[in-house]
Amino acid sequence: MVREKFDQIYARAAERKGGDAALESLLSVALSPEQLQQIPDDRWLAAFSQKVFQSGMSWKVVRAKWPNFEEVFFGFDIEKMLLMPTEMWERKATDPAIIRHLGKVMTIPENARMIHQAACEYGSFANMVAQWPSEDIIGLWQYLKKNGKRLGGNTGPYTLRIMGKDTFILSGDVEAYLRNIGVIDGGRDTKKSQQATLAAFNDWQQESGRPLCQISQIIAFSCGDNRI
Repeated sequence: MVREKFDQIYARAAERKGGDAALESLLSVALSPEQLQQIPDDRWLAAFSQKVFQSGMSWKVVRAKWPNFEEVFFGFDIEKMLLMPTEMWERKATDPAIIRHLGKVMTIPENARMIHQAACEYGSFANMVAQWPSEDIIGLWQYLKKNGKRLGGNTGPYTLRIMGKDTFILSGDVEAYLRNIGVIDGGRDTKKSQQATLAAFNDWQQESGRPLCQISQIIAFSCGDNRI
């Protein structure tokens, strides 16, 4: 398998976006492990919950309603989430102040349990995320999918990026590029494809010195329909 050098990918992305400075202005900046460790566990639960609700819905509508979610669910306080009985969750799922969707509402206690269990082991969920090595970032995706609820696909990775954890995203453009160069051959989420994808991103990181989040953004900007 022959891969492009990362500087070739970067040059194409810069040309499409109007130059190096314009491209750099579009790139995310990951938080340091020390900064990640400062994020309270309730904010992780809120972020996962918001992303779950945004899946298949208008992001704008969910954002507009989100202050109501914070109020209805007690600021996503982990201990309170764990103490609420099923009957209370069912009542809250019918509250007109939020988006009424029982299945998505019921992910909140499930993901609260995941966060609580990680906190018992690592001191906080944020500590676990901060300590997770970037060279095994797909392992963190798999942890979220296995131990959380509705955090598979891109939901978990997008939430991690929003919160500042360095991760790449298999967006449509990135996946198409990886297929075009033969990194992904077959199912995107197979063990073979995931290992090949992780190896490619780790190689590009070694080559470029850039964080994973910027590498995947630059790849996306270098192809597909996201021109200025």
